[in-house]
Amino acid sequence: MLDDINELRTFVRIAAAGSLSAASREMGLALSVVSKRLATLERKTETRLIARNTRRLSLTDEGARFLDRAERILAEVEEAEALLTHGRVEPQGVLRVSAPFALGRAHVSPVCRDLVRAYPKISIDLTLTDRLIDLIDEGIDVVVRIGEPKVLGLMVRKLADNHRVVVAAPDYLERAGTPVVPADLLGHECLHYSAGQLWRLVGPDGQVPEIKVASRLRSDNGEVSHDWTLSGCGLILKSWIDVEQDVRSGRLVHVLPAWRGGPLPVCALFPSRRQVPTRVRAFLDAMVQRLADRSQLATPPSVSSKASG
Repeated sequence: MLDDINELRTFVRIAAAGSLSAASREMGLALSVVSKRLATLERKTETRLIARNTRRLSLTDEGARFLDRAERILAEVEEAEALLTHGRVEPQGVLRVSAPFALGRAHVSPVCRDLVRAYPKISIDLTLTDRLIDLIDEGIDVVVRIGEPKVLGLMVRKLADNHRVVVAAPDYLERAGTPVVPADLLGHECLHYSAGQLWRLVGPDGQVPEIKVASRLRSDNGEVSHDWTLSGCGLILKSWIDVEQDVRSGRLVHVLPAWRGGPLPVCALFPSRRQVPTRVRAFLDAMVQRLADRSQLATPPSVSSKASG
């Protein structure tokens, strides 16, 4: 049973300093005290946390996983102490965030940058991946995802409304014409990625046609398909939050504006806790604020008469 927070603090300092002697100097403690605290912690956890050699210490695999948990525990203890002492808490500690590539680059990355600038006691590790991850096993504080999550045992917060929309580059529409109704998609190049070949669109009267589109370009990567769309290769059915900036700038055109895919809200998933860490709450609030104006579909720019021909 871990009943001494100083053992955790000593372990974290040893890991950062790289040696017991360096940690003892930084903490102003005798080397024997630092060594005893580490030995006691390893005995209580029944785990070898640090591999020792003559030159430098290194974490074992178990030690590396334990370090992540220890840093989180200490950050929450410091938050609680600050709340009791000062009545307010500043975000601090390491925040580990995961997000898809496109959403991460466009929106999550700027939020992380601004949080680090605003709060000097916080640091952030951002992982961009389109694969589903296990928050607990991989030591992630928050996962941002597009679409309704189907994961049990996690807290979920909706950050923004979102839908899939059909978009294309202006030069493609000038060459091939602009679809007016979903059935027109059958005569167009429609780029495939995870959305698949069957495009399901909801109309203004609630009708839901399913169009089996065709394409000579297919990819399992949304960013590749996005690049193809920008270069004029065809139409794509993609999340509005991913194409919003290109539509507003005119690089892409929102076609079939009365039709769109079903709801795909941008959500954050995080471990269920009695008290959500301040750094997590600050990140969630900042994401909501950033996405507030971007989740609304823009009025599509007019397409030239040539594009409709």
